[in-house]
Amino acid sequence: MKKDLIKKEAVSLVYILLAGIVILKILFYNEDFPTILRTLLAFFWLFILPGFSLMYYWEDKLNFMERFLIGVAVSAAIIGTCSYYFGLIGLNIKYHGILLPLLLLTIGSIIIIKNK
Repeated sequence: MKKDLIKKEAVSLVYILLAGIVILKILFYNEDFPTILRTLLAFFWLFILPGFSLMYYWEDKLNFMERFLIGVAVSAAIIGTCSYYFGLIGLNIKYHGILLPLLLLTIGSIIIIKNK
């Protein structure tokens, strides 16, 4: 049951990614495709995937779109705050885009495994 739900939601995330590519290509028609793809994948990596995985804790109370939208805001807030404090302790900013989403995805994966 949960495995089918996770698979269904992963397909929905891919559809959102494809819709985002189409929308960005229409809006920025002068840009080449790799630039648009790289921009959208970076946005997904930083804001959508970590927040969505963290919001999986409330999978039974919130539907897909609610968790998606709230997860984007939660991820932006957590990554912004953690990035600030990681900078204060001396971690170079070039590592923030890799380490922070990985940390949040790991926490989200633990939530998913424990929720099973």
